[in-house]
Amino acid sequence: MIKTQKVIRSALGAGKWFPSNRAELADSIQQYMSEAFVPEVSGPIVAAIAPHAGYLYSGQVAGYTYRAIQENIAAHGAPETVVVLGFSHKGEGQGVALMDGTTFVTPLGESAMDSSAASLLIAADPRLRPDYRPHMGEHSLENQIPFIQTVLPAASLVMALIAARDSTTLEALAKALHTLAGKKKILVIASSDMLHDSSYEKVRKTDQATLRRVVALDTTGVMHDWDYSQQVFCGIGPVTTAMKYAQLRGVTKGTLLRYRNSGDDFPESRGQWVVGYGAVAFSI
Repeated sequence: MIKTQKVIRSALGAGKWFPSNRAELADSIQQYMSEAFVPEVSGPIVAAIAPHAGYLYSGQVAGYTYRAIQENIAAHGAPETVVVLGFSHKGEGQGVALMDGTTFVTPLGESAMDSSAASLLIAADPRLRPDYRPHMGEHSLENQIPFIQTVLPAASLVMALIAARDSTTLEALAKALHTLAGKKKILVIASSDMLHDSSYEKVRKTDQATLRRVVALDTTGVMHDWDYSQQVFCGIGPVTTAMKYAQLRGVTKGTLLRYRNSGDDFPESRGQWVVGYGAVAFSI
């Protein structure tokens, strides 16, 4: 079971991945969101994809994800709990590690962690377990939290790191999320950047093809295109799980909100290191 005693977890990457000053962080998020002009998303958003690089690079694209969510909840209501799916860049852990604790703290303040929801997920499958260790120093989850706190200040959190890439584990997690959605209103956020490569054109073309598959909810195709030498999503587990969960909720296609890569905003990176960033929403 997830621990119930007071346990405070903190965003260890504050000051590195995003500003550690409260006012500066709030202003940057508001700017990213105010500059995001999102297409109309019909129906409640049940899952979304947002990038997780340093805000200087990916914050603009993440702003599209969260602006779409902000506009959507005005029409369809807010979720009680946001389940954030990330992965370990260090390759630590096995299965799915859910962060324990009662509170998560960023420079914007505190958010309650939903221990009852996490416990329901853990009870659904032995591959889902409480384990804080892989979360230490991992930014793929915590970089989403200031955006969530801005758009959904009253929502509680479940933070899950997915180490596995096998379809059996990802399907088990998607089914567990679907069961949880029958008990409370949740929103699933998959945290992932896209292709990393020195070639700007390769990143752009590969990411565009990948996003076409994502919008079509072609989980088989996305997984088929991924390998260690060409990671079309660094967080392939979170993205695939979110897509599978969306399908279980009755979603038939996604909405592409925004795509950019670091070579678009920093042309000097072309030929050196280019990273793609995509924002997608799944609504029913």
